[in-house]
Amino acid sequence: MSAPEDERLARVVLSRVVEPGDVRTTGLAAELGATRLLEVLRADDTDHTLLTDLESRAGPVDPVRELERAARLGIRFVIPGDAEWPAGLEDLAWAQPVQERGGVPLGLWVKGEMRLDELAGSLAIVGSRTATSYGGAVAAELAAAGARAGVPVVSGAAYGIDQAGHRGALAAGGRTVAVLACGVDRPYPSGHKVLLDHIRNAGAVVSEAPVGWAPMRVRFLARNRLIAALTRATVVVEAALRSGALNTANWATRLNRTLLGVPGPVTSAPSQGVHQLIRSGAAGLVTSGEEVLESLGSAGAHLLTDPRGPERPRDRLTTRQQQVLDAVPVSRGASTDSIARAAGVGIREVHGALLRLQHWGFVRLDPVGWRLADQAHR
Repeated sequence: MSAPEDERLARVVLSRVVEPGDVRTTGLAAELGATRLLEVLRADDTDHTLLTDLESRAGPVDPVRELERAARLGIRFVIPGDAEWPAGLEDLAWAQPVQERGGVPLGLWVKGEMRLDELAGSLAIVGSRTATSYGGAVAAELAAAGARAGVPVVSGAAYGIDQAGHRGALAAGGRTVAVLACGVDRPYPSGHKVLLDHIRNAGAVVSEAPVGWAPMRVRFLARNRLIAALTRATVVVEAALRSGALNTANWATRLNRTLLGVPGPVTSAPSQGVHQLIRSGAAGLVTSGEEVLESLGSAGAHLLTDPRGPERPRDRLTTRQQQVLDAVPVSRGASTDSIARAAGVGIREVHGALLRLQHWGFVRLDPVGWRLADQAHR
């Protein structure tokens, strides 16, 4: 199944006209279709702002040549109606905008072999660009755990937590997708050119922004909604009180996606935003990849048992046996009746308990009476 070609060409033009996530255009395109919307904009000057945008940007745009140029670079343009179109993006149609960004994207420019419809059960890992060594290590471990379970990892290719998430997935032999705020032909940040090349080979690089477009602040805000919508769950690893990762978390909540947070030291400023998410109940607390998979999986999948400390030999004793054992002295022998008085247990029961405790190596009998054996201290 593929979308009509005239619709694809119209969406190419519109993607060159407006900024990604422009709620006026995404809403009208969803209602009218891009082909009809483009006709209305060219024929009707009542919406002066959109018309001005159209005149300033769309005049020289040849959508056929745009697609051909993208194809030469190994880039495809995926739109609603294509078999590859990820169903999760449709949830953006009813989610309230954030800072005037929202709606179902006109289309996505994709470079890489991975199909976008394979992201339905994927995991987003986001967080601070100035990550600590702790945050980077945790993000990489969570991504690796997801990758080993066959879960694709999605992030934004930024420095810090994003980078650690992508690298963790790649190191585990998994698939990962980078969602950019610029054209997919531009390595951004420039220091991640090699990383982005690896991501293209092991997954895909995706953007709502057309080929050649530079990163801008408004495009990052639009990009964040895509990360949340493309995935089943978002994990925030280190985010200060003012952080772009919290914008992604906000979108995950609006889209009814699972939101998870990794706690950091209570004195750590880079974790204050995460702690607020957890404290308010917006995010569930996770500390390992296994816990993330349990939250991400379907009912009955990846179930964990509650963690417990190591079992000690004493844990196998009954309450009465432990009561008798507690009454046995450490350094000097004691008689059976003395132990019975200290334990508050009948002498016959104490005698039987002492024999069993001796057999198990907890006590020993000296000429002067009963005392603890070395194992009893463990």
